[in-house]
Amino acid sequence: MKPVMQFRIMGALRAHAGADDRTPTAPKHRDLLVIFILNPRRPLTVARLRQLLWPREGGERSDSLVRGYVGALRRLVGDDVITTVSGAYTLAVDDDQIDAHRFRRLVEEGLNAAGAGQEERARALLGEALDLWRGPVLEDVDPAGHRWAETASLREDLEELRLLAVERRNDLDLAAGRHRMLVAGLGRLTRLHPLWQRFHGQYMLALYRSGRRAEALDAYGRLREALDDGHAIEPDPELQLLYHRMLHDDVSLHIAAGPPVLLPHDVAHFTGRDDLLGRLDRLTADPASPAMVVVHGQAGTGKSALAVHAAWRARPRYPDGVFYADLRGDHGRPVHPAAVLEDFLRWLGCPVQAMPATLERRENLFRTYTANRRLLLLLDNAVDEAQVRPLLASCPTIVTSRSPLGGLTDAERLPVNVLDDGDAVALLVRLIGPGRADAEAAATRRLGRVCGGLPIALRVAGSRLAAHPGWTVGHLAGLLEDEHRRLDLLHSGDQTVRSVYSVGYEGLPDKARRMLRTLGALSAPDFAHWVTVLFGDEAETLVEAGLLETHTIDVAGQVRYRMHDLTRLYARERLVAESGENAVRQALTTLIGVAMTMVRASRFPLTSGSFSGSLPGAQGSGGGRARFATTDIKESVNWLLAERAFLTSLVEDLHKAALWDDARRLAHLLTPFLERHRFLDGWRRIGELGLDAARQAGDVHAEALALRDLGDLHRAERRWDLAHDRLRLALGVFLRTGDARNAAHTRRRLGQVLLEQDRPEDAERNLVASLAGLDDHTDPHGAADTRRALGTLFHRAGRLDEAAAALVRAVALLSATGDRHRKADALLDLASVRLSQRLVPDARTAAQEARSIAVRLGDRLLNAHALVVLAEVDLAEGSPGRARELADEALTVLRGTDDDRPRSRALAILEATRRP
Repeated sequence: MKPVMQFRIMGALRAHAGADDRTPTAPKHRDLLVIFILNPRRPLTVARLRQLLWPREGGERSDSLVRGYVGALRRLVGDDVITTVSGAYTLAVDDDQIDAHRFRRLVEEGLNAAGAGQEERARALLGEALDLWRGPVLEDVDPAGHRWAETASLREDLEELRLLAVERRNDLDLAAGRHRMLVAGLGRLTRLHPLWQRFHGQYMLALYRSGRRAEALDAYGRLREALDDGHAIEPDPELQLLYHRMLHDDVSLHIAAGPPVLLPHDVAHFTGRDDLLGRLDRLTADPASPAMVVVHGQAGTGKSALAVHAAWRARPRYPDGVFYADLRGDHGRPVHPAAVLEDFLRWLGCPVQAMPATLERRENLFRTYTANRRLLLLLDNAVDEAQVRPLLASCPTIVTSRSPLGGLTDAERLPVNVLDDGDAVALLVRLIGPGRADAEAAATRRLGRVCGGLPIALRVAGSRLAAHPGWTVGHLAGLLEDEHRRLDLLHSGDQTVRSVYSVGYEGLPDKARRMLRTLGALSAPDFAHWVTVLFGDEAETLVEAGLLETHTIDVAGQVRYRMHDLTRLYARERLVAESGENAVRQALTTLIGVAMTMVRASRFPLTSGSFSGSLPGAQGSGGGRARFATTDIKESVNWLLAERAFLTSLVEDLHKAALWDDARRLAHLLTPFLERHRFLDGWRRIGELGLDAARQAGDVHAEALALRDLGDLHRAERRWDLAHDRLRLALGVFLRTGDARNAAHTRRRLGQVLLEQDRPEDAERNLVASLAGLDDHTDPHGAADTRRALGTLFHRAGRLDEAAAALVRAVALLSATGDRHRKADALLDLASVRLSQRLVPDARTAAQEARSIAVRLGDRLLNAHALVVLAEVDLAEGSPGRARELADEALTVLRGTDDDRPRSRALAILEATRRP
């Protein structure tokens, strides 16, 4: 392979191809080669070359003479090196074939590597660049530097770049502890460049670290005298500071391993958080940018671990160091920013004698010291904004806090939540080993769920397993499933989950502590603002302390909060410890009275004399409390939808606390709502609890009501035999106790079950008996419901006129009461009967009125039922396309419910309208 030509102009002119020297010896040939090297890849005409070769002769030389010189030079260096295009000659070389260009590139890459913290690569690149240096540019061809304009400027630029490279390599050697080897060279540099202060500073530091403190101080004295005599100026402030630090024998000057990196040890087995790490990497990518990010979240979510891990990743970009301070302090007492600034200033080189006394002066000095440094700050466990503000400077800063620190308006915010199931398992796998985790995969997932995805809990659990190699993962998961022992078991050595919560708890005001303890009585996954108001209205204080989390705005416009399971266990533990065993019952008793009043108001907003007022905590124009009027129940329905999970959990809490009467009453109140919206799982849970609570209380009448509620559940589940048994038991109690009204209501339900069991005669007998026991004036709802049931029975039996009459009367009764939900149900039943009577316009009128009610109420399920009936009307009118559209629209809602009958009807319409 042909060797590549290399040209050297730093020092004497040289041209070589591998070991073969191709340097021209004839003066004009040398001059011509220099002209080409100073103009690489630039076409030069014969006229231009003549002008550059003989600048003072006015172009009297012949073209043939110039071409002859070029031809001789091409024979020496190669035709492919000096090419000819359109009568012009070009030196066709890459930058790296000319030493000056290669020198520039190597120095630039070396400086960039040093700035990125790649010390060894930077030393190698700078060393390679300096090895190319052989002296001033073209010292043998143009000794005075006057023949070509480029020579003088190139010499000056390259010399400046060389000194910069030498300076930066000296910094790297000092940081690597090579101070003794540098002393002689730096002494020579200070003599050659007496006013280059950086060399003087490096020389002083090399002497000082070599145990020659007096000589280092003398070197400073000589520089100061030289500057004073010649220029009447003082050394640079940085050099003055170095002198004072040496004068007072600052111990930090003896550190030769590089800039201060004060970070704690990086967390082992860091797992997940890829998106957050990516954002932190981007925010800390530019050391010159004063970016600030607040990493915030609940206690124990791993905020500090994330920030420390990100800071270690960013360390190479910060050659002047990474500073860290834990602002929480000992025993939960916040560290004063003045103390943090004193520590930082000492690391930055401020002697103790020069340390400012006031916080304000320390702030100013800190900002001065950091102004030209590429530093990263990590302020961990900040309590509030006032603690952070004095520590902010012109360098990127990461702050961790349980609070989002909203007062720091320029900050980016990164909320840190618990790990999801996948990341929780991944962390456990790394902690306990893949073999052990794979052998007990199900138990590992169970352990992750018991720990609630909280990183501190997962790490403690993993540490416990490591400390007990005889334990299985399933054994520990089983132990932790006992809520009463969970916090006791989540400790390993000096690491405890309880301590994470106690730090935040101890820092709370008394009122917020009391509220946290009371919230520990609840097991609900989340709760609305009205609950926090009831218990002390300190929700935002708890959010700022990382013990509560703002979760969402629900469908009723309420702010909802949630508490981690381990936080709840700690809160309950404090509640019992500070207020006694009965405190949980007292907290639930306080809550249940308000909760049941609000449930009744939401269920019966139109009933005469019922509650009409505000839904606590609902967001609206009236000072954060949205009123629902007695003419519209949409808001009350939304409130029940928002509170469904909370209220069903409250039934469980009441049952667990042996508050039997409250538990069964709340379960009974919630049943109509759960039935209408087909929330079968929640209904099943509270139905069984309500029945058990009634039996525990020994209340036979309440037991009958609970049995009837479960009968309704089994009807919704289409478990007809079980529904029949429950309703027969309830009916027997009502008949024995002489409760005619509830007996009539139960007969109506029993009649509906008998109809589904294909016993129409028995069904009609029960429904007629039910209607006889009800009065249209005193119980219009019950009478209307029974007439609807009779309408269904008559419709199936083909007795269409009787069915229509029963349903028309039901609609009239419900119109009078203002119960629009039930009225819409009756209208849809009537529309189906009218279709069977072939009275299609009447069917459409009834179905459209029902849908209008559903839309005004915002009831998606009722609207889907109306769409199905309207689709059947369209099909009867001969509009299959429109029928298909409506059926499709209904199915988008019905597919996510347990409502089988309307879904089957919608599917039948789609089948009937399928295109051939």
